[in-house]
Amino acid sequence: MSLQQLPLGFRLRDDATFASFLPAGNELVVHAVFNLARGIGDNYLYIYGSTGSGRSHLLQAICHAAPEFNQTSFYVPLHSAQDTADLFAGLENLNLICIDDVQNIAGHAELEEQLFHLFNRVRANNNRLIITGDVPPINLAIKLPDLKSRLCWGTIYHLQTLNDEQKLSALQLRAKVRGLDLDPQVGKFLLRRCPRDMTQLFSTLEELDQASLTEQRRLTIPFVKEVLGV
Repeated sequence: MSLQQLPLGFRLRDDATFASFLPAGNELVVHAVFNLARGIGDNYLYIYGSTGSGRSHLLQAICHAAPEFNQTSFYVPLHSAQDTADLFAGLENLNLICIDDVQNIAGHAELEEQLFHLFNRVRANNNRLIITGDVPPINLAIKLPDLKSRLCWGTIYHLQTLNDEQKLSALQLRAKVRGLDLDPQVGKFLLRRCPRDMTQLFSTLEELDQASLTEQRRLTIPFVKEVLGV
C-alpha cells in the first residue's frame, strides 16, 4: 500500500529529514528511530518530549528515509484528529506506522479504541509502530486501560530539549540544508529576539529564507530586523 492509496491526507515536510536534525544529546533516540527506517530494531518505540523538541521532525524523517530501505511507512499527526471510523484503517499492512502527538486523543473513546486495535493488528502482522507524546505513556490521560498498558510496552525514550548553544547549531544546520549561510551573530540575535521554541525558530528561519530569496539579500542583522519588524 502506497501513500497515495491511503485515505488520509497528511503530507510530510520536505525539510524534516535526518540530515536536518541535530542529534545533540539525543544520539540514542536518533539511532533507534533510524533503525526503524531501516526495518530493524524494536517493533514498538514511544518517544516523549516537550513542544519543539523534535518529535514530529523525527517521525517524518523516518518516513522520508524508509523507501531507501524498501520499507513502507506512514505518518499520522493527531494534533487535529477527530472521531472517525477509519482513521487507522489498513495501516497495519505497512512496515512502519508513525503516530504523532498521541496525547491529543486522550479522552476520545472512539479514537482510543481504534488505536488499541491498530496496536494489536500491527503486532499480529509483525510490523513496527512508533508513537510520540508530550509526557511519558504512564502519565497520559488515556481512559482505555488496555491501550494505556500497551503504550507502556517496548522501549521509551525521552527527547531532550536543546540548550542555547545547541539551538544555534540546529539553526545553522537547518539553514545549511536550505542553502543559507547563517552567521553565528545572526543566529544569536534570533535566539535573543524570537520565541525560543525550536518550532518557532525554524518557522522564523523559513520566513527569512523566503524574504532573502525575494529581496536577493544576505541574512544580516539589519535585514532580519527589517523582515521581522523588531
